[in-house]
Amino acid sequence: MSVDAETVRKIARLARIGIDDAQVAPLAGELSTILGWIEQLGEVDTTGVAPMTAVIPNHLAWRTDAVTDGDIQAKVLANAPDATSGFFAVPKVIE
Repeated sequence: MSVDAETVRKIARLARIGIDDAQVAPLAGELSTILGWIEQLGEVDTTGVAPMTAVIPNHLAWRTDAVTDGDIQAKVLANAPDATSGFFAVPKVIE
């Protein structure tokens, strides 16, 4: 598949990329090369290969969906300028 100059201009306009007329011909060649590689991938025999989302097996690490306080209250409050009863203490702003 080859990409013509008008298609390059249309893609650039849709992508909101400003290109000069001097850049159109080289970009058309590069896009044509990329599409050629993609077409070449279609020639690969994938019979018997299961669809996959990654090259290596990827397993998600699940954690228990439970609400906790994180057990880091002391670490969090260590940087607070003022703490009272386990909470951040702030000046009163409403009378």
